[in-house]
Amino acid sequence: MPIKSFQGARKQQSVAGVTALKVRDYMTTNLITFRPDQSVQEVVEALIKNKISGGPVVNANRELVGIISEGDCLKQLSESRYYNMPLEHDNVEKRMVRNVETIDANLDVFDAAKKFLQSKIRRFPIVENGKLIGQISQKDILKAALSLKGENWNSTTKG
Repeated sequence: MPIKSFQGARKQQSVAGVTALKVRDYMTTNLITFRPDQSVQEVVEALIKNKISGGPVVNANRELVGIISEGDCLKQLSESRYYNMPLEHDNVEKRMVRNVETIDANLDVFDAAKKFLQSKIRRFPIVENGKLIGQISQKDILKAALSLKGENWNSTTKG
């Protein structure tokens, strides 16, 4: 004898009322940025003071030209000790990563999460019309996920 379900028909989940969570809604816009001509020592001081692990490097027109991280600074510190070179002779332009991958501000946060997992990058800058407008981190994506609370995780990606 087959087993019958006494719960009745399953309720169809509504997707219409759910809006997609966009990177734009969770990105940080009040950024600590660095200049290419800035000394690495200044960057290290700013990273420690602001409790951040890196930041975008922009030119005078607020165009993204690179990213500098703790790792880039550690490399410089290590080399300066090894070669007995003073820290103030090195600048951000020599140490920053130039080929920077960015994220679109209108990307769904779960697509952004997938991009984080595939790339092993900790932060993505967001550029619009050639200008840096923000940055999204893995922590920002986690905050977006928590904001769903009882919502169905898949409901934000359909529609």
